[in-house]
Amino acid sequence: MSVVAPLRLLYVQVLLGMALGMALGHLWPQAGALLKPVSDGFVGLVKMMIAPIVFCTIVSGITSLASGKAIGRTIYRALGLFYFLTAAALLLGLVTAFVIRPGAGMHIDVRHLDASILAPYAKQAHSGGLVAFALSVIPDTMLGAFEKGEVLPVLLLSLLFGFALNLHPRAGRPVLALIDGIAQTLFRILAVIMRLAPLGAFGAMAFTVGRFGIRSVGSLGMVMVSFYVACLLFVALVLTPLTRLHGFALWRLCYLREELLIVLATSSTEPVLPRLIGKLEALGCDKGVVGLVLPAGYSFNLDGTAIYLTLASMFIAQACDVTLSTPQIATMLAVMLLTSKGAAGVSGSGLVALVATLTVIPDLPVAGVALLVGIDRFMSEARALTSVISNACAVIFVSMWQGACDHTRLAQMLGMAAASGADRPEGPREISQGGDGKAATRKPS
Repeated sequence: MSVVAPLRLLYVQVLLGMALGMALGHLWPQAGALLKPVSDGFVGLVKMMIAPIVFCTIVSGITSLASGKAIGRTIYRALGLFYFLTAAALLLGLVTAFVIRPGAGMHIDVRHLDASILAPYAKQAHSGGLVAFALSVIPDTMLGAFEKGEVLPVLLLSLLFGFALNLHPRAGRPVLALIDGIAQTLFRILAVIMRLAPLGAFGAMAFTVGRFGIRSVGSLGMVMVSFYVACLLFVALVLTPLTRLHGFALWRLCYLREELLIVLATSSTEPVLPRLIGKLEALGCDKGVVGLVLPAGYSFNLDGTAIYLTLASMFIAQACDVTLSTPQIATMLAVMLLTSKGAAGVSGSGLVALVATLTVIPDLPVAGVALLVGIDRFMSEARALTSVISNACAVIFVSMWQGACDHTRLAQMLGMAAASGADRPEGPREISQGGDGKAATRKPS
């Protein structure tokens, strides 16, 4: 019984799936490389649920906030925090590149690089831009917001829907009751899908090891080491002090271990978005704050990508013997504050954002990105993990600032998670209630 019980925990199953996938990919690389559809299928199933769950959560959350001023304060404070964290991430990536100098001594001639492999990323990058990004938030039709599954159009539609229900609360009660019922059903479906997480982790790790292997790292291993160091520094020097200031220890977010392992295996933040909504509500954060801040963070607070942008850009400059002046570096950081926003939290988005950055910085050769294509997969895990941890912290911080966090509940849940390792329910309706059946969160002041 003592052996079987841990196997019932999702994070244990995901760990086993990852271990088996790495073993298969190492022993039978060709077979492992063929298992990418297994991981893609799991990610696709979860992404299918994201848009309707985000819509229901935000609409329900806005109606609980009631006050338009409370909604405005939540958004302003969240965006301010996002830009602070992004700026800190960019600077840490830059400092790490200057100290470790991962590209020094490579003396790469960009004329000998195969820039054709950048075509898919360049196409996505050129389709962007600040104006295009702003217009992409507006869906072609109301149902079009759900068709592509992108978070920001759904966020916009949810805000409009929630405000409309607040204008006529009595007439909107039946609609809100329907939305709450749909949300509960969606989370039950998600709970079934998440049982496939170990299989998705197995396929992702088998593909990664089988397709790339350790040989693909080669002389570029120092870039990976530098990036992982920068991510750890961001967690240690930025997030850890901030969590201490807010009254809890960062390591207690092992409460999110299942989600972090899924992110590690799939190199994507999107599969855990619905579960994060539920778990952060369970910590005592008001559902309105969670519903606004977390989806917005998925587009505006990708700190792992921000670290990658500065470090990768400086690596290319060092490897290609390009010397950047202080004004050029300052311009690069300003551009990255924009290009780091709106990048989808999926594997490969870092390269797209990097190409978009270098296309507007003539001093750095875009062809230098070809140096990173082969090892990007090995850095995408750290990008996604850093962004998920940062966004979880951001939700808790903003909830506290809004007076919308139950501190007793937060300490209780984090303490239980750290002590027991017990798995938690997935749906916010189940996990956001205490033992007396009453909601544990408080309304914002």
